[in-house]
Amino acid sequence: MVKGITGRWVLNTLCVIVAIILFAVVALSFIVSTYFYSSVEQNLSGRSVELSNILSEFNSDSDVAFSSAARDYVENFPEKEQMEITVINSSGLILVNSTGFTQDTSISMPDYDAAKTSSASYAKWVGRLPSGEKVTAVTRMVKNSEGDTVCAIRYVTSMSEIDKVVIGAIIVFSLVGLLIIAFVVFSGTYFIRSIVRPVQNITDTAKKIAQGDFNAQIDKMYDDEIGDLSDSINDMARALGAADRMKNDFISSVSHELRTPLTAIKGWAETMQGSDVPDKETFDKGMGIIVKESARLTGIVEELLDFSRMQNNQMMLMKEKLDVIAELDEVIYMMRDRAQNEGKHLLYDQPEIVAPVMADRNKLKQVFINIIDNALKYTPQEGVIGIQLVLSDELIKVVVTDTGCGIAPDDLPRVKDKFFKANQSVRGSGIGLAIADEIMALHGGTLDIESGIGVGTTVTLTLPLAE
Repeated sequence: MVKGITGRWVLNTLCVIVAIILFAVVALSFIVSTYFYSSVEQNLSGRSVELSNILSEFNSDSDVAFSSAARDYVENFPEKEQMEITVINSSGLILVNSTGFTQDTSISMPDYDAAKTSSASYAKWVGRLPSGEKVTAVTRMVKNSEGDTVCAIRYVTSMSEIDKVVIGAIIVFSLVGLLIIAFVVFSGTYFIRSIVRPVQNITDTAKKIAQGDFNAQIDKMYDDEIGDLSDSINDMARALGAADRMKNDFISSVSHELRTPLTAIKGWAETMQGSDVPDKETFDKGMGIIVKESARLTGIVEELLDFSRMQNNQMMLMKEKLDVIAELDEVIYMMRDRAQNEGKHLLYDQPEIVAPVMADRNKLKQVFINIIDNALKYTPQEGVIGIQLVLSDELIKVVVTDTGCGIAPDDLPRVKDKFFKANQSVRGSGIGLAIADEIMALHGGTLDIESGIGVGTTVTLTLPLAE
């Protein structure tokens, strides 16, 4: 439980709140108790000062007037019901008591004993009588003008009512504290549930996504950070689903791409193996197809290896200074026969200029082949593929334009994404443009695509010129 959000909240937050409230209740109870007990003492002390001022006018307790004055004050004291007054003579004998009963002299009077030795001639005591009643007692020694002790006056009051008030206050404070804790628990539980339930829902959905169910979606319960997280995971699931579909399409396309040349190679190999002495025309045709399809297989495998290197950021370039126009001319020469065989027009006029760049010869040819190959694949018979070179002071642009079917506006931003194929009916793995774009980026260049449905596509390759 401690590992969960609820457990951590109970351990960290609720325990701290309970400790604070408990401390507050104890502190308030102590303050209230101290206040009432101090008020009682101040009241008793004030009364003792009042009687002390009266009795200090006498030189000793042997005067007849002294005894009369003491009795008169005690008998007429208005608060006899709330406190007990005792006058003790200088010999330690009780002279008068407000209760009217003779007090048991064996009863301990700690405050009186302390007052006799106190420099302030005053002492306080809070304790319990032999009867068990809790009281507060103060004793003040009365001295005459010469500093001699005339008598001692002692005030005693019961603390039963005061304790009831203090206990009542403690109960009230405790109830308020419990109400606060209950409110915190209720509000905290609601708040924690508002987090735990969506998080649990996210966890369950994430497990489904981890198991391959990319259609699983999280129900957005709140428009807050958790809601944003739910939206992000839903978007991630949709993206993973799209990537998974593209991966499956990629595997299917690659399988088909590999199967076609393999079938041709196997078929012609069996044909030539079955004939005792194949005629030269059949032999040359079969070997030509085997060589052609083997080269095609090699290209597919190299493309897959390049894609793997790109994914692992391990694609390396062997740069050298070379002429872009010369390399492009070799690729066009190689592709021209294919264009003629497919009934398409490949237009290119080699300019009489030199465009030196620092580049990897094989990788650059791979890009040219990929772009021109795509143009041929998507251009119908009698269509035109035009190749143009644009040279500036610092850049060389290779512009390849075709009159093919074009790319839909929704698909155009994604054509350079791995596995994406805008047209599933045309052969291809869906990674060629992604690899070409990566190669151009490694050369410090760009690959830009413009297209329109039924209009055709224009691909612009831009490279920085060498100094």
